[in-house]
This record gives sequence, structure tokens and C-alpha cells, in this order.
Amino acid sequence: MYLYDSVLFDFDGVIMDSEPVHFDCWRQVLAPLGVNVDWDRYVSRCIGISDYAMLEMLGAESDPPVSADRLWQEYVRKNELFVARMVDDPPVPAATRSLIEELAASPLKLGIVSSSASAEVETILKASELYGYFEVVICGDHVRHFKPHPEPYELAARRLGVKNPLVVEDSESGEASGRAAGFAVARIDHADNTARIVRQLLITDIMSTL
Repeated sequence: MYLYDSVLFDFDGVIMDSEPVHFDCWRQVLAPLGVNVDWDRYVSRCIGISDYAMLEMLGAESDPPVSADRLWQEYVRKNELFVARMVDDPPVPAATRSLIEELAASPLKLGIVSSSASAEVETILKASELYGYFEVVICGDHVRHFKPHPEPYELAARRLGVKNPLVVEDSESGEASGRAAGFAVARIDHADNTARIVRQLLITDIMSTL
């Protein structure tokens, strides 16, 4: 018997190593507007927050400043670039794919909770042939409050009908969101390590019930 009744995965950086692609696409569309961001800054400050919040921050810190509304006009083009690259070759580690397949056959319910738009997440999940394994997919356009607010994880748990999920996250804001919802959180340092970390926690979970 499991202590957890479900596993709720963040998407970017947890299911697949998509953050470098996000970064490159944003860099490509923002550079002509004089907004530059390096990888270290992106990792430390941009992962896990909404795209609009990220653009507000980047625009305000640019010289001269650029309004978030102006930068947001580039979102559609960025999204098209990102989805085209990800659909062509979804970077899902083989171990993560195996983990999801195994968990889907277990009593645990599975969900995705992402700050990205559903048009991105669902399209890429379908292209990677993973969409059908998840009973719920919560994205940024499904909530009023983004991570680190607990709403995204609370909504996912409510729709799944679960009370004790294991949240799998790679960012501070995502971890804060899961903990604010009252759930246990596994922090992932890289998508390549998702399967190993989750398996270890679930093995510990099973052993604690013996």
C-alpha cells in the first residue's frame, strides 16, 4: 500500500529537458527588442513563474525598459518556435518514459501541473505519446494564480480526487506551490534524474508500510 495516492509532475525540466529550448526561443524573439537574458539568469529567476511575470521582470530590468505588454506580443512567435522544435524531437529521457508507463499501471493517479500554456504542454505530451498516461493536465491558462501560489496543485488534486500526492518539481516557485498546498515535494535537479529520484521515494514509500 502506498502512502501517496498520486504523483503530480511539473512539466518543463521534470518530464523533459525543455528549459534550454524555452530559453533559446525567448532569447531569439526578445533580443531584437533589446532584452537580453543569459542562461544563469534564466535558470535562477525565470523558471517556474508565469511567462508574463518573467517578461515584466526582464522588461523592467532592460536599458531602456520595455513594457511587458510589448514583450508579450512576441509570445505567439516564441510559442510557435518552441512547439515546432519540441514536437520534432521531444527530449524525454527513456528512464522517465518507463517510469510513467509503470506508474500508470499502478494504483497511483498521475497528473501534470505546469505554468506553461496548455497549447504548449498538451501538444508536446501528445507528440511524445505520453498524454494518455495522465488523468489531469493543469496549465497556466487553467488557474487565476500561478506558482508559488498553491492553486495549481490544489486544482489538480481536486480534479483527481486525491488527498496525498507526491509533487515532483524542479524550481523554487514550484516547490513552494506544492508545499503551500500541503503536499510532499520531490525536488529534481535535472530531468535526467527524475526517474531515479521518484523511484527512490516510492521504494521508501512502500518499505515504510511493511
